[in-house]
Amino acid sequence: MVFNTGAALLDAIVLSVVSREPEGTYGYRITQEVRSVLEVSESTLYPVLRRLQRDNCLSVYDQEYGGRNRRYYKVTEQGVSQLNMYRLEWQSYSGKISEILRGGGRV
Repeated sequence: MVFNTGAALLDAIVLSVVSREPEGTYGYRITQEVRSVLEVSESTLYPVLRRLQRDNCLSVYDQEYGGRNRRYYKVTEQGVSQLNMYRLEWQSYSGKISEILRGGGRV
């Protein structure tokens, strides 16, 4: 992809991926889902997960799986509010950009 992904857009994408699973999902799965649409490394995503946790947008819990602990992330109420704000902003932003790229939007 030739377009850079800023921190806010990456936060929105991660919150959206995590919100799909009511009981939460684990880091590797989040990474794979985000990578299906963006070229991003694990070393980029894990700090995003930690920041969203620090900002009370995600809660974290560990669960045993195959003899090892797996860390799960779940969207909090604050995270749902943040995601809804991102979705509204994205609709407006992407609509304006699309209009300009189609050749419209002249002043």
